[in-house]
Amino acid sequence: MTEEQKVEQKTGQGFFAGILSWIERVGNKLPDPITLFVILAVVVVFISWVCSLFGVSAVHPGTGKTMTVINLLSKDGFRQIWSRAVTNFSGFAPMGIVLVAVIGTGVAEKSGFLSALTQKLLSGIPPILVTLILVFICVNGNVAGDSAFVIMPPLAAATYLSMGRNPMVGMFTAFASVAAGFCATVVLALTDTMAYGFTESAARLLDPNYAASPAINYYFLVVSCLVLTVVGTLVSEVLIAPRYAHIDLARYGKSEQAILTPAQEKGIKYALRALAVTVVLIVLMCVGSDPLMGDPAQGGSITSPAAPFMSGLVVTVAVLFFVPGAIYGFVSGKYKNDKEMFADITLAFKDMAPYIVLCFFCAQFTNYFGWSNLGVIIAVKGAELLKALNFTGIPLLIGIVFASCIINLFIGSASAKWAILAPVFVPMLLLLNLDPAVTQIAYRIGDSITNPLSPLFYYFPVILGFAHRYEKDTGMGTIIANMIPFSFCFTIVWLLQLVAWVMLDLPLGPGGKIFL
Repeated sequence: MTEEQKVEQKTGQGFFAGILSWIERVGNKLPDPITLFVILAVVVVFISWVCSLFGVSAVHPGTGKTMTVINLLSKDGFRQIWSRAVTNFSGFAPMGIVLVAVIGTGVAEKSGFLSALTQKLLSGIPPILVTLILVFICVNGNVAGDSAFVIMPPLAAATYLSMGRNPMVGMFTAFASVAAGFCATVVLALTDTMAYGFTESAARLLDPNYAASPAINYYFLVVSCLVLTVVGTLVSEVLIAPRYAHIDLARYGKSEQAILTPAQEKGIKYALRALAVTVVLIVLMCVGSDPLMGDPAQGGSITSPAAPFMSGLVVTVAVLFFVPGAIYGFVSGKYKNDKEMFADITLAFKDMAPYIVLCFFCAQFTNYFGWSNLGVIIAVKGAELLKALNFTGIPLLIGIVFASCIINLFIGSASAKWAILAPVFVPMLLLLNLDPAVTQIAYRIGDSITNPLSPLFYYFPVILGFAHRYEKDTGMGTIIANMIPFSFCFTIVWLLQLVAWVMLDLPLGPGGKIFL
């Protein structure tokens, strides 16, 4: 079947579906992602040379230092590129997270535990309710840090396949919900604390006495979580699922839903018991005056970024998948010995081989971009342009949302972006009688909604790698075409919510207001 035929098979109905199919066809005609990152790396090196010739620079609003474009097409630039290629690759954070998680998820998936468990738990539950639960969990995914980008897409794919639904739909729904709804949670997360730290520092540039709390956006984000859950579910069921409705699941090794055997039932029972014991042990390591998982420098806090619980969260998640997966494998008869279990882990790593290769070239590009200072200067210039437009009120807040969206395409780290933008936006809006809380929420909306669309986003290669497990020739066009409906709809409802909040002058959270 040709690429065009595969896309046509997913056209669905209506004008919007036709647009998505066109985007998919065009996007898949782009070079291989590896080639694209090589091209982008070369382009960055060339642009750094041109900008350095013209003395392009910007003053960092946080530090006051002048940032100039570093010429990578120089002797020093060449030495840096050549000597740090290996460390760029080995230090590429998303790859480490993914590979550690695969140790646990590989066993849970290959042993059949995830498939059997979802089949047992979700049997008879309406598919739309499963999607609703999935989107809710994924929108809240940043509570678990970046682990959600690695854990939820393959888990959703396995869940959908066990229900007799296309795994690609589950995978795309999970990734889009985690990425585009990144800041919307029903509980406070580490991202709230990190964002508030920069907001408070920026506010004190004008008001030395400014003090609030990391919860200044909490009310708004709780409502956002509920709204995005409903919207994400509708997008998945109405716009994404029909595109894959006519694909035969036999191509994914799934023909019909089988009845669980007594051995599988027994395996699930013992696996869940093992999971419960593991959870209890982890909880015990998190309690007490000086918990094993706590940060001694912060009075034993387990929520401190340096605490083993937070810094080692992906290890915790891997263990929570590995233990029940292994127990299920041995009890159900899938594994006769440890060699068979580790052979499955090896197979799981084999599935990720294309992703690992992609990471090498992605790591080079992202590091070149960082070394050149192009990302920082683009962010500063974008903020200055928005300030020069002299917007006020709601148009200004919407402008901050879209400025954050655009800058998000060039700088992956949320904290790095806000460190640059907060000293510009927060004082600017303070002078216009707008509270730092509303400035922060406008930025956080913009920082979330374009995440799944950008090939430069750290975890874009992750979803591409997962998709290759089911469709070997999946291209960036396929990913982007299935992400656009989520990003577009999330943008619309989030902007409407922001406008309504401002017009009604509702509190954004404890201590977080719209107007001063």
